[in-house]
Amino acid sequence: MPLHFELVTPERLYRADDVYMVVVPGTEGDFGVLDGHSPMVSTLRAGEVAIYKSQGATPETIALDGGVAEVSEKGLTILAEKLG
Repeated sequence: MPLHFELVTPERLYRADDVYMVVVPGTEGDFGVLDGHSPMVSTLRAGEVAIYKSQGATPETIALDGGVAEVSEKGLTILAEKLG
């Protein structure tokens, strides 16, 4: 099953998509999120989010300047302070 991914900025919902995997720049290190990941919340450092549409695909990257990531049964939501 795909992972539901949302990227939100203070201004608007920037992106909502079903993807294979997202690699996130956590403050304690990068981490990958696939469908079925355990629920968690993490603060984010400035860096790039890598979005994989399918397994083995070349990732699309989006730079951000910190924020918070929440993984729940609904998917992954990133609340970005600002996009880089």
